[in-house]
Amino acid sequence: MPLAPPPAPSFRRPVPEPRPRRFVLLLLDQFSLLSFASTLEAMRIANRMLGRNAYVWTLVGEGGREAVCSCGTRFVIDHGLETGELELDRDDVVIVIGGMDVQRATTRAVVNWLRKVARHGTAVGGMCTGSYAVARAGLLEGRRTTIHWENHDSFGEEFENVALTKSVYVVDGNRLSSAGGTSAIDLMLSLIARDHGEPVASAVADQLIYSSIRTDQDTQRLSIPTRIGVRHPKLAQVIRIMEGNIEEPISPASLAATVGMSTRQLERLARRYLGRSPKRYYMELRLQKARNLLMQTDMSVINVAIACGFTSPSHFSKCYRAHYGTTPYRERGAHGAPPEPDTV
Repeated sequence: MPLAPPPAPSFRRPVPEPRPRRFVLLLLDQFSLLSFASTLEAMRIANRMLGRNAYVWTLVGEGGREAVCSCGTRFVIDHGLETGELELDRDDVVIVIGGMDVQRATTRAVVNWLRKVARHGTAVGGMCTGSYAVARAGLLEGRRTTIHWENHDSFGEEFENVALTKSVYVVDGNRLSSAGGTSAIDLMLSLIARDHGEPVASAVADQLIYSSIRTDQDTQRLSIPTRIGVRHPKLAQVIRIMEGNIEEPISPASLAATVGMSTRQLERLARRYLGRSPKRYYMELRLQKARNLLMQTDMSVINVAIACGFTSPSHFSKCYRAHYGTTPYRERGAHGAPPEPDTV
């Protein structure tokens, strides 16, 4: 029996593994540990599920030594923001992870570095309040984005040309954003699904014990009935209208008529479910927004008053003092900004 001929030599080159996708994480001072951990863990588990390093990451920060998160834990930084210290590739993804006091943490060095990164066409995103830094760098003009709901009012006042949404995350071309907390997981799962398919993203979610994956159509905050315990649909609708009309408040009579009830019925429902009159509850919503603007923006106290539906600065100061025990001017001074003259 003749011997089989030897196999023909193969001239095919071995197919190399795809190049890992690198995420460059810019940690601002007082950054959110949960957003940071969620971003890293999603990539780490994806690598495990794929059996290779599909994702790699490096940490950058101003100064290049360490970054401190909002709970005080310190992390060693791989690179500083100095020119030439880190070479970026067009396929890299730069993610700014913000947290507390993001206005102070968004320094000139951070803004300049982000602008330089964007000139290379690199994708840029923000986790938690990181979108603020991206917007300050001018990289979100005409784009959709999201930010933590607590910073929503101040962001909207400062960046009028940015389409701010209440979504848990947003992907608009090469601009990414998540609202903070566990929404970083949702954003990363969507990127993993785009890169490697839904089964891989689902496997990562299972490893994270993350049983309800949200999309960019989901909103950040709980529904009004869940958030404040109001189970009456018409009263919940009234509260939703109040929250959407802070600058130009609507009278209780008009609110009641809009949802098809009498003013007396609205008063009764508000006292039953909210423990206060609808007028008082509306005032507290306006004052809460005013406090956020005072602490998170450089708006004058008079402009804050107007943005929250107060036509008289003296009335605004009186209501603020009654609710918070201090004046708007002193509140501004207590949070690091030089106080305006307390003449009211």
